[in-house]
Amino acid sequence: MSKAVIIPENPVSRFLFSSTQAGWFWLVVRLYVGYSWITAGWGKINNENWVGENAGTAIKGFMGGALAKAAEGKDVTSWYATFIENFVIPNAKLFSYVVAFGEVLVGLGLIVGLLTGIAAFCGGLMNVSFLLAGTVSSNPVLFILATWLVLAWKNAGWYGLDRWALPLLGTPWSSKKKNAEAESSEATIDA
Repeated sequence: MSKAVIIPENPVSRFLFSSTQAGWFWLVVRLYVGYSWITAGWGKINNENWVGENAGTAIKGFMGGALAKAAEGKDVTSWYATFIENFVIPNAKLFSYVVAFGEVLVGLGLIVGLLTGIAAFCGGLMNVSFLLAGTVSSNPVLFILATWLVLAWKNAGWYGLDRWALPLLGTPWSSKKKNAEAESSEATIDA
């Protein structure tokens, strides 16, 4: 068995994705993306076509537009149109609640910095879903920022609840001694 080669991180990525000093940068990104999600979700929660008596109406209309784009051969691939037609539209009421409350939860998670990487991943997943349905709007920018937040999961919530929540969960921060011991045991295992 060959010995594992550890490739050192470059200083820029080490700073952005591992240093708590970059936490201020990620705080600004988190607040922007979180605010975008929470306002979008709050608008849906207060709209009876998303949540309430007529739940599912708005999503059926949105997905109907995506199906029309697919039929014209524009912006929506056939496999996604099939998914929309056979799964989303028949379950429009459920999807309506999931989208509305999911947007609020993603926004809250990012604003308070709790499980930042998971919240950003879920937000990015919604952005991709909207993009696949043929809606551009702010989705590309939010998707890029969400991807960066996922990459920065260790320090993006440093100025937030992750600073205390992640160590309680066993990740990622520990003393230098513990980190050195972990790296040493990894090297021994790979040898």
